[in-house]
Amino acid sequence: MSFGTLYTTDAQAKGKIIKAAAAYAGITLDGPTGYVHFETNKTPEYLAKFSHGKIPALETKTGFKLFEALPIAKYIASQSKNHNLLGANPEESALIEQWSHLAESEIDINTELVVFQCKGLLVYNKPNHNTCLERQFRTLNTFEQHLAQNTFLVGERITLADLVLAAIIYRAVQFTLGAEERKKYPAIIRHLETVANQPTIKSVFGDIPYAEKAIQFTPPPKEKKEPKPAAAQAPKAEKKPKAKEQDDDDDEPSVPAEPKVKNPLDDLPKSSFNLEDWKRAYSNKDTRGADGALEWFYQNFDKEGFSIWRVDFKYNNELTQTFMSSNQIGGFFNRLEASRKYLFGSVGVLGKTNDSVISGVLIGRGKDIKPVVDVAPDYESYEYKPINLDDAKDKEFFEGALAWDLKIDGKEWVDGKNFK
Repeated sequence: MSFGTLYTTDAQAKGKIIKAAAAYAGITLDGPTGYVHFETNKTPEYLAKFSHGKIPALETKTGFKLFEALPIAKYIASQSKNHNLLGANPEESALIEQWSHLAESEIDINTELVVFQCKGLLVYNKPNHNTCLERQFRTLNTFEQHLAQNTFLVGERITLADLVLAAIIYRAVQFTLGAEERKKYPAIIRHLETVANQPTIKSVFGDIPYAEKAIQFTPPPKEKKEPKPAAAQAPKAEKKPKAKEQDDDDDEPSVPAEPKVKNPLDDLPKSSFNLEDWKRAYSNKDTRGADGALEWFYQNFDKEGFSIWRVDFKYNNELTQTFMSSNQIGGFFNRLEASRKYLFGSVGVLGKTNDSVISGVLIGRGKDIKPVVDVAPDYESYEYKPINLDDAKDKEFFEGALAWDLKIDGKEWVDGKNFK
């Protein structure tokens, strides 16, 4: 008899964790009838059951509903005591949680970020790509050291942590762990093959799809410009004899260069506040203190030529890992490059994993921030509010954002970036 319906796809590595846990627990799970990913999970009917619209998701025959892979796998494993998936005691259970969380938060997430960037699902950014790989490899080194001395992650039998790691590495060897990278992690590959080939769950994993080379970003081909039709030629005027020292190329008329488009911010009245001097002061001085950067700012700021803005990300409910949020700020700042001489920023991540916000301060040329930030395609993902330094709360927010000790609704500053 079926225990319930599991919404997942064959390509989803995390679905394998749940299916493997079900196989060990002797539980049968049905697949959804007619499920089409990115369509079914956006329907009102699906969202009424699973409000976040994600897979994997589970609906049992009793009507119990659950989403997120690890909680589902743990719940499935808890339905049978004839195995060791959840550990034999509280200490083993805690270690299973430890290894499972580490694999998901540091290997799986970074694999997906690399894949999404290289496949064009996210804007590609080489520093972000490298950061994801660095974090992933650092975590792989931790697992490699442990598995070099142990057959399984916890104890002498397979636990849920082993299923989690195997499913996540199964995904990684398709994309971020090519043949060259896999040479560095023989214990992890041995662990993957040991788990995936267990008779109870071999049908869940199937053959392991090893990639020869790690995925790389390939820029889209540039569009070929159609050749312009030749303009009708006017009758040539009779050439005058030229001086001997002239070069033959002087016969051709010179083509004037296209005029550079002038930024309207350059037409604003000259300001006494030098943004570059401020950036140097901020970089070289302590932020607070009698001779600090803030004191320099208050002595030199020109509120007629520049304005100060609070910036808040509009979609904080979508933020997960704080380092990913920090990377997002970096991407936003990269796309503001064209406004570097008109803008200074101090923006950070406040809170913790799955409960964080992005907020901070921008100092921009002129009275309106839009002409400064609209060079970034994603500028509308942020909300901008003017800061009045004569208001005590605004001033406190401004100083906290610059000193990186800002707090919002109890959330403390975790990481920040400057645009300067």
